[in-house]
Amino acid sequence: MTAHIVVLSNVKDADKLQEYGAAAAATISSFGGTLEKGALSILCGNDSHERLAVLQFPDIDTAKNWYNSEEYQALVPLREQGMESVFMLIEPD
Repeated sequence: MTAHIVVLSNVKDADKLQEYGAAAAATISSFGGTLEKGALSILCGNDSHERLAVLQFPDIDTAKNWYNSEEYQALVPLREQGMESVFMLIEPD
């Protein structure tokens, strides 16, 4: 079953975020994942995040393996410089 990771974020450093994004995209595709991203428009309620990304992977295990992979974890310091973020894995009921 397809798995999704939702990322809410605010930009801290646009140059670092661009560098992180390019490197992270390569790790996502190497795990068979895809990425959709863009500006966030709140339709109902309140939230302070500016951007949204949805990552799709073939299954939950692959999503977890991507996030915990050595390749992706090496990018976390760059991610932290480029944006503040919340990563959420959607697990089906």
